[in-house]
Parts: sequence; structure tokens; C-alpha cells
Amino acid sequence: MKRKLFKLLTGVLLSCTLAGSAVMVQAEENQETTVKSYLTGEDVSQSVGRRRPIAVMLGNDADGAPQSGTENAGVIYEAPVEGSITRLMAIIEDYDNIPRIGSVRSCRDYFLFYANEYDAIYSHYGQAVYALQYLDQHLIDNLNGLTLGNAYYRSTDRVAPHNAYTDFSHLQAGIQSQGYSQDYKEDYNGHFQFAPEGTEITLDRGVSANVVKLDNFAHNRPWFEYNAETREYSRFQFNAPHIDQNTGNQLTCENIILQYSNYVPYDPNGYLNVDTQSGGEGMYVTRGKAIDIHWTKDSQWGITHYYDSNNQEIQLNPGKTWVEIVLNDSVDSVSLQ
Repeated sequence: MKRKLFKLLTGVLLSCTLAGSAVMVQAEENQETTVKSYLTGEDVSQSVGRRRPIAVMLGNDADGAPQSGTENAGVIYEAPVEGSITRLMAIIEDYDNIPRIGSVRSCRDYFLFYANEYDAIYSHYGQAVYALQYLDQHLIDNLNGLTLGNAYYRSTDRVAPHNAYTDFSHLQAGIQSQGYSQDYKEDYNGHFQFAPEGTEITLDRGVSANVVKLDNFAHNRPWFEYNAETREYSRFQFNAPHIDQNTGNQLTCENIILQYSNYVPYDPNGYLNVDTQSGGEGMYVTRGKAIDIHWTKDSQWGITHYYDSNNQEIQLNPGKTWVEIVLNDSVDSVSLQ
């Protein structure tokens, strides 16, 4: 009887042990590998960090703001377009659960070159005529709302053209219908250089930059204010905090790059031919300080690199980055305080 009881207890113990092992193995299998994001330098799941991001054109006039999905962007570009307004391009890698993204507006050719630096799938609703030569040649994977009805939808809370939106299911439908790969190119190694883990870029020799005012953008007059406690910059425009309409949260970032750029007008209608290739000056702003930089690019479709006064490529603090394209004849309207 004792022998039978011993065998019974042994079997129960072994079953529990094996069951525990199975649970532990299953838990380990469910822990997805993390990688460094190409956009922010932060740890993200491999399924997100090694999937090509989207680069979405967003309206930024008084009728187009606030936008939806901007809080989820790792990098945002702001550049002038005709009519003294700016457009934003939000580069987003984790867009699976964003309620809506938009409003999605039309393409300008220089944004194509910026988007391609991140191997992004470019999302837009129409285009200026000067971008057609690149779109017609399929030089960049793009989702055009004028030809892809399955990639966007119209909302009822805004009037056209400020009511075109998208989300994960619509983006995936558009991407799949075009047969675009969602894997990065084999030779893609990222855009920015980030500070090594456990270190911080403080720009100790830089000038004070607790407030960065961009009065060169006369319509929205954006500015950033540094918060020493969070070590982030908060974004403002139209005399109010710049929020994400989905969440109501104010937009923040760790890094600001001012990229001074030459341009010529395309025509009397105000369309701009912004020089994205020849290089120029600028500033890098982080942690309440700013330094002078210069930027170079080896080809129209290549990646922009930013260097300090010692010709060393700058490193960014991990986190979100705003790239502000400042036309060379309006640099004097940018101020640091």
C-alpha cells in the first residue's frame, strides 16, 4: 500500500513539474525579441521595429489641426508649402492600434525625399504636379488616396479636404493591394545615430535653448518649451498647446533638428522647390541646449547626415525627433531663449 501511494505521489509531482515547465516554456516563447527602433533608438518589439514605417502627410493649417496619430510618430518633419502654411509628415512604425490617422493631405516632392530616408511607405492624398514625375515612375512606394480608395476613408466631423483619414486596416489593405514589402531593405541600417545605452547627450558647450521659436512659419508660429523635469520639449502652435486629437495629449519630443535649406519658387502660385540634397547649416537642440551643425547628403534619394563643428556626426538622445525645414531666407526669424 505504501509503495502504491509513493508511486502515486511521485506521478503527481512529476506531472506538476512537467506542467510547470510547459507553462514556463510557453511564457518564454511569448516574450518577443526587442530591437532598437530606427526612428527613436528605443527598445521596441521586433515585429514593430523591423517593419517599414509609414510616412503620412498631414494638413497643418487652422482647419487641419489638431492632427490624429502625431503622438505615435517617432519622427515628424515640418516644412513650408505654398500659402505660408506648413505641412507635417509623421513617420510612424507602431500604427496597429491608432484609432485614426490624419487628416491626410497631398504630396510635395521634397517630402518624398525625406520619407525615403527612412525606407518608409509614403501615405498621401493627391499631389502637386511637380511630384508626379517621381510618383509615376514608382520611385518610392506610396499610397495615393486619389487612386486607392481602400487605403483611406472620409470622416463626418470635418469638411473636405480636411476629412481624409486612415488606420491600420486601411493602410494594410492599401499596402497589400500594391504588393509592397513591409520589410526594410537588406542594406538599410537606420537614419540617426543615437547615444549609447546608459549615456546622455547634454550639449554642455551649447547655447541656452529652453524655448525654440519658429516665427519663420508665419501662419502657425510654432514653438517648443523645454521641461527640465521630463527632459522633453513640449510643442505649441496657433497660440496653444499642439495636441493629438486622438488623445488630447500635448506633443513632446527629445530632439529638434533645424535644417536650413535653399529653395527656389517653382511658379507664381507659390509651389516651392526645396533643395534637399546640396547640404547646408542648421542647429541641433536637446536637453535645453543647442549647437550649430551642418548637413550633407550624397544623393537625392540618400540619407541626410548631420555633423557638429568638429565634423563628427551628431548623436541624438533616444526618443522622438522633430525635423524643422527652415528656408535660408527666413533663418533670422528663428530664435532661441
